[in-house]
Amino acid sequence: MNIVLDILLLLITIIYSCLESLVKIFIPKRRKSVAGEIVLITGAGHGIGRLTAYEFAKQQSRLVLWDINKVKKEVGDVTIVVNNAGAIYPADLLSTKDEEIAKTFEVNILGHFWIIKALLPSMMKRNHGHIVTVASVCGHSVIPYIIPYCSSKFAAVGLHRALTAELQALGKTGIKTSCLCPIFVNTGFTKNPSSRLWRVLETDEVVRSLIDGILTNKKMIFVPSYINISLILE
Repeated sequence: MNIVLDILLLLITIIYSCLESLVKIFIPKRRKSVAGEIVLITGAGHGIGRLTAYEFAKQQSRLVLWDINKVKKEVGDVTIVVNNAGAIYPADLLSTKDEEIAKTFEVNILGHFWIIKALLPSMMKRNHGHIVTVASVCGHSVIPYIIPYCSSKFAAVGLHRALTAELQALGKTGIKTSCLCPIFVNTGFTKNPSSRLWRVLETDEVVRSLIDGILTNKKMIFVPSYINISLILE
């Protein structure tokens, strides 16, 4: 029965991918310019953060390192923030140390709150900016042996949705939000990630989708895009 469902899901994703490609060819989305925008990326030392920084540099954006007071004094107000820093400790729940659970939530969700609270006031004054939350498909569908990680990513997706709704309620439509939700990514966090059906993504593929989503103001960025269909059918 599982094999039949997997085959059905595969056929649906193939059809979806073909239709999506045709739409992109004949109805391309307008991309905004981020040249000159001041961009802050957390966790930019490796993986998704590192390649995202390179892509923003190609777009002639101004990249900064994290020190809010120094940034404001020397560069100006940040207009785009990519909350990318992440932590994961694969293990069953009872084997996961308390400090590892705390660290996961500090990095994967609490850090997002503190950075947004530090940068949002200047964005609201100008009604201009873009807040990007790097989450995961684990923020929509659970996977065993990474319970704290899944829980923190569910929280990150919730933060994105709630913040989006609040900005709209406040009339701050010039501040855009995006949430990146990829499947397994080969970033070095876990060794030899694998899935029975989903393939492992390389960071450059994820970053291309992320940049495209930011430039087209896409709210939820699934990578690959057909994963949204899989979640609906789950």
